[in-house]
Amino acid sequence: MATRKIYAGARLGEIRRGLGLTQTAFARELGVSLSYLNQMENNNRPVSRDVVQGLAERFGVDVAVFSMDEGDRLMADLREALADPLFRETAHSRAELQILATNAPGLAHAFLALHRAYRAGQERFASLDEALDRPSGGLTPMPWEEVRDFFHYCDNYIDAVDRAAEQFSRNAQFEGRDKLAAGTAWLAETHGVRTEFAGDAIRRYDPLAKVLTLPAEGSVETNAFQLAHQVALIAHEGLIEATLDLARFRSTEARAIARIGLANYFAGAAILPYEATLTAARELRHDLDALAGRFGTSIEQTGHRLSTLQRPGNKGIPFFFARVDQAGTITKRHSSTRLQFARFGGACPLWNVHQAFETPGRILRQLAETPDGVRYICLARDVIKPGGHFRAPARRYAIALGCEVKYADQLVYADDLDTTNAAAFEPIGVSCRICERTNCHQRSVPPVEKALSIDPNRRGILPYRIV
Repeated sequence: MATRKIYAGARLGEIRRGLGLTQTAFARELGVSLSYLNQMENNNRPVSRDVVQGLAERFGVDVAVFSMDEGDRLMADLREALADPLFRETAHSRAELQILATNAPGLAHAFLALHRAYRAGQERFASLDEALDRPSGGLTPMPWEEVRDFFHYCDNYIDAVDRAAEQFSRNAQFEGRDKLAAGTAWLAETHGVRTEFAGDAIRRYDPLAKVLTLPAEGSVETNAFQLAHQVALIAHEGLIEATLDLARFRSTEARAIARIGLANYFAGAAILPYEATLTAARELRHDLDALAGRFGTSIEQTGHRLSTLQRPGNKGIPFFFARVDQAGTITKRHSSTRLQFARFGGACPLWNVHQAFETPGRILRQLAETPDGVRYICLARDVIKPGGHFRAPARRYAIALGCEVKYADQLVYADDLDTTNAAAFEPIGVSCRICERTNCHQRSVPPVEKALSIDPNRRGILPYRIV
């Protein structure tokens, strides 16, 4: 596959101005002509590989700032927002969206926030109960959405928190299977915190008595995760607060939700420390059951962690990860791939994640192709979270993990799949509202960017034809 050209003139200009250099001096340091630098800053030419290397070597610039990941996410989100019928008469091209996402990300985020406010307003009008329950003032996103976007645009990788969790895992000998014994001993010796196993609360901490209580009937994997969550709040409060300060959330509610999210991130990185997990994943060819067995983690914890192994300079396979409930609603989502999940509506019904509920305990495989022509290998499995006693309701989900098919040789699940046969790939989409396919037999609503032809004397699978 050809290397993708990166037009990032605005970022290049920001770096130069931050260094206090003129274009002439900057060009001299990078070993390029003044006119060439000027063309790159004005997006007439892509930023060359030599220039990116020069920035890293001469000025210590993190080359990750030129990653296309955020641009891809913004592109996907912009396309979905612009598919709203509100913009039916507004012409736009992919090239325009690419320029906006790459060179004016602040403006792109502002547009998405405005569209989100519009959608929230429409939903409030549609439901009086919701209008009475939700706060007024549509310009502020819902706290949960704001936190979700924070992790989304960080590529779900928070370097400082990840490294702190890895250090804790090493110091507390938390890397092995007996995490609870190691974690309780570390808390007692380092912070004087006693850990008890009683009751049915998932986690309860008394800061005055310094007692952490975990459920007696809780699974070992969940209890270890919750213990590590509390370690984050006790031992790394300063780091978490500093990260929250940098995020600049708009409300105290969003900050509080993000604090929990960062502690959860720490816990996930502690039970599956970065270097050890990446090494094992490569050795075991990303076998979820084998990885879970080695680290004493659940399948969901393992799959989610694989999707966050995006440390600059030592990245794992870019995976997408999602968790779906029985109604088809995506309750957890992240993607390091070009596949970006829809913000509104459910998941594509042709996706194998929905079939996972029908085959409990099995990992399903699917070769799939999205409308943009990118091909993926998709894994899906059901997850049951027992309530702990007879009358407690059990929660059922299905999890999905996948990557582009070009990484198939690194996956044990692809060994007997014919990834060279185009007919083997199921055509899936992201959301019916923006899916470009004209012949999908599972389409729920028409695509808003396409015209429809309706013939009262003819009926196919759909009551209309997409022009």
